[in-house]
Amino acid sequence: MTIINSYKTAFKNLRINKRRSLLTMLGLIIGISSVILVMSTGAGAQSLITGQLEKRGTDQIVVLAGASDPSGPPAQALGIVITTLIEEDKDALLDTHNVSHLAYAAGYITGNGILKWGSESKSVSYTGANADYQIIEKVTVRDGRFFTEVDNEAHDPVIVIGNTVAEDIFGNSESVGERVKIAGKQFRVIGVLAAQGSSIFEDVDNAVIMPLRVAQYDLLGVRHLTFIRSQMDDTQYLDQTVEEIQQTLLDRHGEEDFSIRNTADALAILTTITNALKFFLVAIAGVSLFVGGIGIMNIMLISVQEKTREVGLRKSVGATDNDILKQFLVETIMLSLLGGIIGLMIGILFAFGIAKGVQAAGYPDYRFIVSFGAIVVSLVVTTLIGLVFGVYPARRAAQLDPIDALHYE
Repeated sequence: MTIINSYKTAFKNLRINKRRSLLTMLGLIIGISSVILVMSTGAGAQSLITGQLEKRGTDQIVVLAGASDPSGPPAQALGIVITTLIEEDKDALLDTHNVSHLAYAAGYITGNGILKWGSESKSVSYTGANADYQIIEKVTVRDGRFFTEVDNEAHDPVIVIGNTVAEDIFGNSESVGERVKIAGKQFRVIGVLAAQGSSIFEDVDNAVIMPLRVAQYDLLGVRHLTFIRSQMDDTQYLDQTVEEIQQTLLDRHGEEDFSIRNTADALAILTTITNALKFFLVAIAGVSLFVGGIGIMNIMLISVQEKTREVGLRKSVGATDNDILKQFLVETIMLSLLGGIIGLMIGILFAFGIAKGVQAAGYPDYRFIVSFGAIVVSLVVTTLIGLVFGVYPARRAAQLDPIDALHYE
């Protein structure tokens, strides 16, 4: 029997037993669609994280309060409050005698409160920062102005609010110049930021930003900073700048009670983490492929039993063991490959739907990604599954004694 005839016979058998063939393929369909879906959503999430981090630029360096392992999370991520970082540290970093290529720097501290205007109120997270916040965070003022360092030094109770906050509190009314209260203290709205959309790092549209010293002394009653974010004038001096920042703070603090991070390192770490997570999830989804392979083997064993008399008849008219082996092996491979193709299409369809949904939710950096390599690997894996799990049933059929097979009831 030629290979073409084997394929024709296999296709005929699959068509005769449509329902059983579909149920047999179900495990592989679920497995392949899960693998494609996981790989696509993992790649999409990776593109979202890295894309938004890249928008910040690789010219930013962050100094966090508290020492930590360079490859581990900072102390603040563990919920530890450390008060060693102060505004004077930021000023020292901006001194070109200490750090040569730092163009901008801002101290940050955050808090929570209720913003009130007349009968309207909204729970907000506010940020106290220096005036360089506007440049470092790349925000644009739609109405009014951003506060200055003069406002900060004068403890001027002014705020700049995000687009969503302005709409929620003031609706269609003019917000610039209005007076609101946060934690019982009165503030004057001097600016509204242009809408920027959602970000996994910071939601600027819901931001409430005020001069650093107002947040520190008038609202929170503290002197320390949560972190300092800075921006270089030239990324080629990254290593030098990190060393100079480290030495400056060591001289001031006497010990390394701080952590230095830069966006380039963060990008590399996030890529490594998301890659590891993506392939871990693929491995879990791949278990269903093994289960699907077992299912195919069981069904093919039943098929061999059902066709015992047919095998005996074919052998009696001259079919060789190799002909019988090819017949059942080709049928198994076709079953696996068809299941893989269906699973591939379902996985791609679902991945596309998820991508569109995430983009519609305000995350345009999330991309629909299904690599050509993933498609090829999926089809190769399904073929191998058919080959591996089809060998035993095919050999069992090929080894049937024609006399016994003809007498099988």
